[in-house]
Amino acid sequence: MIFEGLADKLQQTFKKLRGHGKLTEDDVNEAMREVRMALLEADVNFKVVKDFIAKIKERAIGQDVLEALTPAQVVIKIVNDELTTLMGGTQSRINISSRPPTVIMLVGLQGAGKTTSAGKLALSLKKQSKRPLLVAADIYRPAAIKQLQVLGEQLDIPVFSLPEGTSPVTIAQKAIEQANAHANDIVIIDTAGRLHINEELMQELKSIKQNVKPHEILLVVDAMTGQDAVNVAESFNTDLGLDGVILTKLDGDARGGAALSVKAVTGCPIKFVGMGEKLEALEQFHPDRMASRILGMGDVLSLIEKAQSTFDLDQAQAMEKKFRKDDFTLDDFLAQMQQVRKLGSMEQILNMLPGMGDLKKKLGDVEFDEKELKHIEAIIYSMTPKERRDINIINGSRRKRIALGSGTRVQDVNKLLKQFAEAKKMIKKMKGLQKSGKGFGNFKLPFMK
Repeated sequence: MIFEGLADKLQQTFKKLRGHGKLTEDDVNEAMREVRMALLEADVNFKVVKDFIAKIKERAIGQDVLEALTPAQVVIKIVNDELTTLMGGTQSRINISSRPPTVIMLVGLQGAGKTTSAGKLALSLKKQSKRPLLVAADIYRPAAIKQLQVLGEQLDIPVFSLPEGTSPVTIAQKAIEQANAHANDIVIIDTAGRLHINEELMQELKSIKQNVKPHEILLVVDAMTGQDAVNVAESFNTDLGLDGVILTKLDGDARGGAALSVKAVTGCPIKFVGMGEKLEALEQFHPDRMASRILGMGDVLSLIEKAQSTFDLDQAQAMEKKFRKDDFTLDDFLAQMQQVRKLGSMEQILNMLPGMGDLKKKLGDVEFDEKELKHIEAIIYSMTPKERRDINIINGSRRKRIALGSGTRVQDVNKLLKQFAEAKKMIKKMKGLQKSGKGFGNFKLPFMK
């Protein structure tokens, strides 16, 4: 999980503060020492940490905080506000030109994920009813053009390329002519990178910028390189004048120092973050929501947006009718499970819910096993349509056949059937439980161990 270490340390620090009825200046200083160490361990730029702590202390040691009825909550709000400001304050969007096409130029070092990010960005814009054109202007890296063409085929998005030997500037210019001729309102140029910053790379990018005049120059940078990512952003910004940053592999960076440092050091906002390998896993960056997640307050808005874009409304309404009629089958169960999985791993979903960090610690040995979800799918797919509709007909010999067909054990089949039966009982009781305010007993989902 991104910011895992930082989130744990900050939440522990604020838990101590909540234990005080009133805060003294010493309490605040002690808390800020712990926050400082947590930020440095998260690989946040030293100067950024120093300025950040100074701003919090200046606000937190005021009389309004020290004399407040709930001073710890006030301090947490101050930290939340300052974290949000540190990461850019408000969401920074793509600058769409009033006269299409909008030209977006992606730059960065080799290996940062430019080509994949170009495809992800094109898909994101296509979902917003745009008509993007991908441009293969990386003529140096072997198979770079082919990689972009494959992505274009997968996404049903056109890719513009020219024969070997054509200069990147010419490719970019001709691509805009192509976009005008075919009513493409977005042009995304995938430029070449190098293993390190050099004059040759920068000169080529400057030439493309000068001749094409892009509306957006976005730096694609690998979050897992930590402070190196910030240094790269600073160099590219000095030479090209960046409009924003796409931070890739943020889901694999448990520290998150680059996300907290890049805006403060370069002045360039983070516009998108890569949160996985899937082509849909490019998310718009919301500083306020990320700050909330770091402080253990969840990110329910992002979860809702994901759900709205993932769930089929007609299917959801049909499922509601099935619940009411007590006509919930294993086919329905499987469909619901697959819808939920589209939101991301169970770990990712839980991290967006407020207070789940503490709950997971209390549960201790409860794990959300993604492999077991696949086992459940295999078991259900090994059943006949009749068996999925009515689990009561599944006798011993049928259970053996299902286990054999799914590559699981009879015990696994028994476990799923038992828990599905319990789930059906819970659905029946749900209305009554909601009215009475009671809990759901010891019922556990099939993917919780």
